[in-house]
Amino acid sequence: MMSQVSRALAPVLFLPHGGGPLPLLGDKGHEKMVAFLKEIAVKLKEPSAILIISAHWEEEQATITSSDQPGIIYDYYGFPAEAYEIQYPAPGNPQLANEIYALLTASGAPARLDKQRGFDHGMYVPLKLMFPQARIPCVQLSLLKNLDSRMHIALGKAIASLRSKDILIIGSGMSFHNLKVFFSSTIDSNRENEAFDDWLIETCTHSEISSEEREQRLIEWEKAPSARFCHPREEHLLPLHVCYGVACAAAPVAQTVFNDEIMGKKVTSFLWQ
Repeated sequence: MMSQVSRALAPVLFLPHGGGPLPLLGDKGHEKMVAFLKEIAVKLKEPSAILIISAHWEEEQATITSSDQPGIIYDYYGFPAEAYEIQYPAPGNPQLANEIYALLTASGAPARLDKQRGFDHGMYVPLKLMFPQARIPCVQLSLLKNLDSRMHIALGKAIASLRSKDILIIGSGMSFHNLKVFFSSTIDSNRENEAFDDWLIETCTHSEISSEEREQRLIEWEKAPSARFCHPREEHLLPLHVCYGVACAAAPVAQTVFNDEIMGKKVTSFLWQ
């Protein structure tokens, strides 16, 4: 009797997408991030499809792009004209969108499909750097407007089976996201930035933390040092919670794959394999 060969699970990646279109405009504050995204793409096997959870899309219920050719949303303002000429014509994947919808509803999570919505910059800025050919089918999944950390982990758990189908799952956000601090030359934020960053790395990567404790720490992330200073609003952190939910059953401990400065602030990226 022939033994069944197990299929390797696709990786799960939480990455920073930077400030608006600046990574694609040659901004010096994003040079290290740009280099990282290009390098990590080389290390990852090109997947058959990508599911991306962007910090820049919130809905009352989990919503999935389901067009076969989503357009581009220029969801930023005040940038040079070239920022509004960026293109990333990756195809959608209605079949995958329907599968995600089925997984979410089966788990009890209200969900809907959206054939009209295009890709936002939390999707196309990093993917244009990682996979510039734009040939991999992509689907976006929204955050929930309630910004409930436990519910975002649950969303990830509901779709975890996608990893066995060669689908790269990406959470696109920022481990530090205080816009006032990013654009201030007078606020000294290094202590707060580093305290939260150290806590986040410990929480996601320390092998001696139990799965139960790790999940509870992420649910109660506001208790972390300088949590609300680093995230006055948590939409840029919650894609990490979805990623953790996806990965936690098979690989609860992440690797730190980027820990460097973006626009002068320490930012971290995690990979689950």
